[in-house]
Amino acid sequence: MEIEPIAFIMNDYMEKFGVPRQSGLVSLCSQIVLEPKFCDENAMRGLEDFTHIWLIWGFSEAKTDGFSPTVRPPRLGGNVRKGVFATRSPFRPNSLGLSVVKLVSVDGFSITVTGADLMNGTPIYDIKPYLPYADSVPDASNGWSLAEHKGRLAVEFPMELSEIIPADKRQGLTETLAQDPRPQYQNIPERVYTMAFGEWQVSFTVDGEQLTVIKITK
Repeated sequence: MEIEPIAFIMNDYMEKFGVPRQSGLVSLCSQIVLEPKFCDENAMRGLEDFTHIWLIWGFSEAKTDGFSPTVRPPRLGGNVRKGVFATRSPFRPNSLGLSVVKLVSVDGFSITVTGADLMNGTPIYDIKPYLPYADSVPDASNGWSLAEHKGRLAVEFPMELSEIIPADKRQGLTETLAQDPRPQYQNIPERVYTMAFGEWQVSFTVDGEQLTVIKITK
């Protein structure tokens, strides 16, 4: 079966570094823009009645050389192997991702959502409504990935730097930084990391549970 993108996503995550590791963790807005072939208003009818939707999308930046049955999840330090089907690694037999996002609005053939864990330009292959009575399993086990979730970092954002970022994007950037964009195995307090966010380059350091923004440039 051959599949083609029905849409592409537009947001401020310009590279893989900094993209939230799971959906729903950051409230930054993204736009889903349908391809001309699928711009039929009948296809959108009733979508605005839902609060959340599922996105089926492609890991367009993940390149693989054949099938690997195991991967090394970064959140486990990159040294522990797990079965690929027991992870959400982008390096999969078929490079497909699945994310649930909050639906903000439907404007013509553009859909505004929050909580996306996709970088700018990611192809979307399908959109489906999220059904709480069927899709939510409150007592589900986290399995080994329970170790992946950790508390957020405290973000120190000097006023003179925070004002460089427009107010409507500032919260999303702060939430993204609080998730700790660094690889799990890197913990060097004096190292400066730089993340692309929209038209800006955001540089920061991390010491313990404190992330400090030190420079923002265009």
